[in-house]
Amino acid sequence: MNRYQYIPIETDPSSKVKMYMNSKYPPVPVSPNDIYVITGFADILDLLAQQYYSDSTLWWIISIANDFLKQNSIFIPIGTQIRIPVDVNQILTSYRNLNS
Repeated sequence: MNRYQYIPIETDPSSKVKMYMNSKYPPVPVSPNDIYVITGFADILDLLAQQYYSDSTLWWIISIANDFLKQNSIFIPIGTQIRIPVDVNQILTSYRNLNS
């Protein structure tokens, strides 16, 4: 999934440069079906997204679900408990609605 396909593009009137607008991310509610893991040496967000969602580009879902993580990095400190949301379709729908 290309998360940028839903982001509006604006053109700067003076330079004619096209720019993506800022992405808006939906809140990710806690669900009793969510998975909790303690991160190990090789755990980074894109590999976890590949493992749990079969799509490494969905790493941002795990990131925003764990707002205590650095939001500008895919690296997670070893031994950190993180939540992996299970209802990805609902999150993606909310994301599309916010950015359409």
